[in-house]
Amino acid sequence: MSDSVLHVPREQLIETVSGLRDEGYASALDVTAVDYLEHPGRTDLPPEVTPERFELVVTLISHTAPGRTRLRVQVPADDPTVPTLFDLYPGTEALEREVADMFGIVFEGHPDPSRILMPPDWEGHPLRKDFSVGQIPVQFKATR
Repeated sequence: MSDSVLHVPREQLIETVSGLRDEGYASALDVTAVDYLEHPGRTDLPPEVTPERFELVVTLISHTAPGRTRLRVQVPADDPTVPTLFDLYPGTEALEREVADMFGIVFEGHPDPSRILMPPDWEGHPLRKDFSVGQIPVQFKATR
């Protein structure tokens, strides 16, 4: 089983994923994101890739020539949008909604962009590094 990582510009995401699907990558295993707010000068990217605050991570699997391919897509904080993969892999519907809900990355063309984990009136995106988690005081019982 071979695993590979591709750094894909978001403008080429649909074209790249379509090509991989045609090559036998029949399933999207995961769609998630990372907020690199606290690590802007990452060194794990190829020199031709400009690091952005957010990174969309898509994992595809091939059953014909067993292997996985992870796509890493840089997403800027001032325009956190990417095209939806729903038309290519309908199983990404809930995964994209989770990323949108938790990170605020918008999937253009998604059939149901409503929140999936947080209440509809929730403000903010809890997995962003700058999201304030607040404080809840811890109450202890007296010991005997």
